Amino acid sequence: MFKKILIANRGEIAVRAIRACKELGVKSVAVYSEADKNSLHVKLADEAICIGPPEASRSYLDVPSIMSAVEISKAEALYPGYGFLAENPKFAEITSKSGVKFIGPSAETLELIGDKIKTKEIAARVGIPLVPGSSGATDLEKALEVASKIGYPVVLKASAGGGGRGIRIVMNEKELREKFPIAVQEAEIAFGDGRIFVEKFLINPKHIEFQVLADSQGNVIVLGERECSIQRRHQKLIEEAPSPSVDEKKRKEIETAVVEFCREIGYEGAGTVEFLMDEEGNFYFMEMNGRIQVEHPVTEMVTGIDIVKWQIKIAYGHKLKTVKVKKKGFAIEMRINAEDPDTFMPSPGRVEELILPGGPGIRIDTHIYQGYQVPPYYDSLLVKLIVWGETREEAIRRGLRALEELTIKGQGLKTNADFHRRVLQSREFKEGKHHIGFVEELMV
Repeated sequence: MFKKILIANRGEIAVRAIRACKELGVKSVAVYSEADKNSLHVKLADEAICIGPPEASRSYLDVPSIMSAVEISKAEALYPGYGFLAENPKFAEITSKSGVKFIGPSAETLELIGDKIKTKEIAARVGIPLVPGSSGATDLEKALEVASKIGYPVVLKASAGGGGRGIRIVMNEKELREKFPIAVQEAEIAFGDGRIFVEKFLINPKHIEFQVLADSQGNVIVLGERECSIQRRHQKLIEEAPSPSVDEKKRKEIETAVVEFCREIGYEGAGTVEFLMDEEGNFYFMEMNGRIQVEHPVTEMVTGIDIVKWQIKIAYGHKLKTVKVKKKGFAIEMRINAEDPDTFMPSPGRVEELILPGGPGIRIDTHIYQGYQVPPYYDSLLVKLIVWGETREEAIRRGLRALEELTIKGQGLKTNADFHRRVLQSREFKEGKHHIGFVEELMV
């Protein structure tokens, strides 16, 4: 096993990775910005190195600073987590060329799956259905032709987009003519790639993703699916495993296709293949994410498999042949963010009172503690509250009990805990009839 790993991230995922390292007997190195000097991941790591000022562009996104920390610490491997540089092919390439193992897919694979047009072509080649739309990048005239054929509304997507970014919904021809050049410009600015493709906009689909692990020998296992339909502006808020809407026949069908897709692209590490499911139960390929997901704990809760440890072990050369996937029960994850529960506006501040729920079937992933100052510079995620139950009904009841116990208070600090209560108490969620537009309906 590696002797020392540098964690190129912050917050709860850095804490998560450090804990995995400790259990594997590996030394961990934290990097931190000046704003994060008192963060929990800094306190828990074996070593900690400051890499710059609070702004992410001058710290967690600053490749030279991170690589300097790798050199100073003499780390053998680098764990990227999610966000920041986790899916940056150039960063993976620089890390590898420095003689340091990048714990994730190769730079070539990251570049491939970062191109939504190419991945759609591969998905189609292995028989995975695609949302009707353009066969590749398109100009305005071709987009108008495609939209006329498949019918409005349609969605414009940036080829290099992801994580809910680079998406514009178009309701009619007039909007398409107006929004297309804007979408191209936005894609060029945000991703350095102005290619746009067009898809049919599915009305109120579900968002379903399949968790995979793949080793260097071509062994691929699927750890089941997660439903991520509770989201706002394409940002997930509640995730659960398994989905209440996927039957065993459809599950096995999609898992078989996912394995074939991963082998086709030579995937290695942990990743997710994401789909939209319409009201008739039809699945359509969206994209693949080449990193750990924020919502990975729900899969760990129902399978008992430590995904982060396996990321590290796969990177070192361990094989997946001995891993058997046995699923039990239901798990739900709620993202407790520092934001106003009504407006979703960020609400940073000092944590003056903190009570975290406990008891059977409850897991807390967090980097905060009493006295912690929530900085305004980064993602607003404070706590991932994960609950498990023998049945989905038990998991929902346990989630409500946990939310009742959860206390995070501070001057100027608000959380979205009340929002989660509303969702879990809603008839639509209890019956599994929610969809990606449900939050907007709930907030009316």
